[in-house]
Amino acid sequence: MKRNTLILILGLAGFTVMADNWVVSPILPAIARSLNIEPVRAGLLITAYMIPFGLFQLIFGPLADRYGKRQVVNLAMALFTVGTGLSALGFSLTGLAAYRALTGIFAASVMPISLALIGDVVPLQERQAAIGTFMGISFLGQGLSMAIGGTIAYFLSWRGVFAAYAILALVSTLLLYTLGSRIPSVRNPRSQFFAPYLRLLSNSTSAPVYLVVLLEGILIVGSFSYLGAYIAQTYHYNNFVIGLIMTAFGIAAVLSGRASGPLAARWGRRPVLLAGLLAAAVADVLFWTYGWQLFMLILGVALLGLGFMLAHSTLLTIATEFAARARGTAMSLVAFAFMGGGGVGTAIGGRLIHAFNFSRFFALYALCLFLLIILAALVVRFNIAAPARLEPTGDTP
Repeated sequence: MKRNTLILILGLAGFTVMADNWVVSPILPAIARSLNIEPVRAGLLITAYMIPFGLFQLIFGPLADRYGKRQVVNLAMALFTVGTGLSALGFSLTGLAAYRALTGIFAASVMPISLALIGDVVPLQERQAAIGTFMGISFLGQGLSMAIGGTIAYFLSWRGVFAAYAILALVSTLLLYTLGSRIPSVRNPRSQFFAPYLRLLSNSTSAPVYLVVLLEGILIVGSFSYLGAYIAQTYHYNNFVIGLIMTAFGIAAVLSGRASGPLAARWGRRPVLLAGLLAAAVADVLFWTYGWQLFMLILGVALLGLGFMLAHSTLLTIATEFAARARGTAMSLVAFAFMGGGGVGTAIGGRLIHAFNFSRFFALYALCLFLLIILAALVVRFNIAAPARLEPTGDTP
């Protein structure tokens, strides 16, 4: 299968999942009105999705290593489609929460398994560009989710949002089962389940990478999570306009994702990773100092997307070299660290904003990103010549 076709198929699945991941936030008030409940109670829908989405990141990687990455992601995407479609039919908070939990469980498979498949299929010298492009397409879905959700909910209803995403998920599923059937998929029946996680976390080469990914998630996802609220408070724009502004994140992520591979080949991984973290730090500085100027705000949103993709694609490429026969497990741990970090960063950020204000929140996260640059330069091994060193036996890292 051609690399571009592989990235397109997996990218559409990632786009759909990441868009669905964030879509409830802008339509939460409409759901609350429809179900005759308080918006605070409707917040259960976000929790019902995010908890299984985070936990099952750790389950699907070992399953993919044992039963085949393509087979597992195909089945999971089909069930994700069912869960998204059922969400359009929820007529009670309990029922809708159950459907969102089902959706979150199977959504957890797409990102880590797709990255593992790219690691299996794409040669190392082309891998970072492929990963960057895939991640850029996926996070474009996240960047567009507020505008898409707000627009559909405005012209149709919140049920129309889930119905539209179910159709998009169905298209992605059909592509996986048809064109995607040519994606090579290796099964390793001897693959262990949780032991590889312990080896990865105790290894002096891989453990620092997961630490940096965790901190990256805390600071970058934490910053991104409150951009919509910050724009709404500062400019009083509606969800559609806010979504358009935040699309700059996704566009910058796509463009920098495609460029990250050639940049890493020319300059090396260290400069690309550190440049990405620096761009994210500068973005938070802009929000802190010039967020009230629209041009500087949009520039900051774009820089955050650019910085995220340069840094994250580098870390992901390094992680694909940790365990060739347990690559699904290695990438699941990356996804779990990143999404878990994002959840922690969002929770901490909410407390900081409540205690102080948006400006101090962005200032503190900018400072922490500058410190992360120093940490990453000191602890991450950027050139891993022999991934097999982390894989002393057949199926363990």
